[in-house]
Amino acid sequence: MNLYIKYDIPFTCKKVLQDILNKYDLDYSLVSFWEVEFRETLSESMLSELSSGLSNYGIEIVDSRKSMLVQKIKDAIVEMVYLEDKLPTSKISHYLADKLNHRYGYISNLFSEVTYTSIENFIILQKIERAKQLMITNELTISEIAWKLNYSSLAHLSNQFKNVTGLTPSMFQRIINRRRIAKAEKETISGTNLRILKI
Repeated sequence: MNLYIKYDIPFTCKKVLQDILNKYDLDYSLVSFWEVEFRETLSESMLSELSSGLSNYGIEIVDSRKSMLVQKIKDAIVEMVYLEDKLPTSKISHYLADKLNHRYGYISNLFSEVTYTSIENFIILQKIERAKQLMITNELTISEIAWKLNYSSLAHLSNQFKNVTGLTPSMFQRIINRRRIAKAEKETISGTNLRILKI
């Protein structure tokens, strides 16, 4: 039996972070999706222990201001792609500049310098992952997904999807549906075999 799971990524990350911090009985508040304010000074040993605990969940403490801003950029993009009912129709460059309170040219150059890829490429990857998630959960049609993710057309989504995954959205859906059917048949056969064995 397979369960298909839908994630609220920002909520999940926040919950995991809170659970970890609460284990250490620290006095803190979450300032934002990417920033924790402690009301006490943490010792080196506590920072090391906390860093180790966080790393088990793929969360790392960012040291430099540049790395911290790049993480904020990534988080703002993930939040935008996964939380918004529909991606902003205004330019994403304006959205990020307003959200992060920096000129877009600056954050774009910094992102490329630190990650060796562009903000645009990162956004495309996140949008395609979101499209895949929506297709797997059967929430929306491909046309509705294209609209939700603010593609100018279904063809635009299809082209980007194929460039990233090597498949068109409809091919991806067919593969998912075939897997579901095969798994359902396998479970039916397994159930039949169990009944035969019991007899």
